[in-house]
Amino acid sequence: MKRKPHVLVVAGSDSSGGAGIVRDIETLAAFGVKASVAVTSVTVQTHHGVEHVDAVPAERVAQQMRAALTANQVDAIKIGMLATAATITAVALVLTDHPDVPVVLDPVLASTSGGMLLAPNAKASLHRLFRQCALITPNLPELSLLTAPVTHEPTEAEAIVRARELIAAGVEAVLVKGGHGDGLESVDILVQEGHDIQCFKAPRLAVSMRGTGCMLASAIAARLAFGDNLVTAVSDAKAFVHDRLGEWND
Repeated sequence: MKRKPHVLVVAGSDSSGGAGIVRDIETLAAFGVKASVAVTSVTVQTHHGVEHVDAVPAERVAQQMRAALTANQVDAIKIGMLATAATITAVALVLTDHPDVPVVLDPVLASTSGGMLLAPNAKASLHRLFRQCALITPNLPELSLLTAPVTHEPTEAEAIVRARELIAAGVEAVLVKGGHGDGLESVDILVQEGHDIQCFKAPRLAVSMRGTGCMLASAIAARLAFGDNLVTAVSDAKAFVHDRLGEWND
């Protein structure tokens, strides 16, 4: 039998099932990809808010990752909620031993309902981890928090400038998600060093669904695990999320 691709998910739990590891595994399964996990935090959430967060000790997160990487031939790694600076450092250390495995990082800074999911002192560590990733996938509010905070959502041109700031700091590729923007289309912008800007467009749907960031990053990781190039992986993942939102709206 042909071996199924395998993705290691490093992320937090969501007791409501709307986001986090539950959404990641659900997405990978839809692509026919096997999953292993390293749980970074246990959250108590409903669809309306985050009630409590318990971070898993950083060394335990690293041990989970090493166990998964030893037990399986991992083709890609998807990273979501990391919670603390210590966990970020521990994850980065594990990744140094696996430089050939593509990493997709969704920089989870806050929940959709507004609860903070990353310690305030962890941003500098997160920027260092970015340099070990094939792609990071901030939405517009996260992009503002990762660069210079502003009082308004960045325009498309401003988003590209900010993404290029991250590229200049050593990030390989940035996909700016446009779901929080305005207009009739949701536009995701891929910025890479030495490449033309790529835009991925889909009609904006009048529907709200938690976990779409988890879904998109996991879908990209799934396609990279199959051996797709980054542009194809992003395009297929964008179409997948749009279709799921359409089903949610029906």
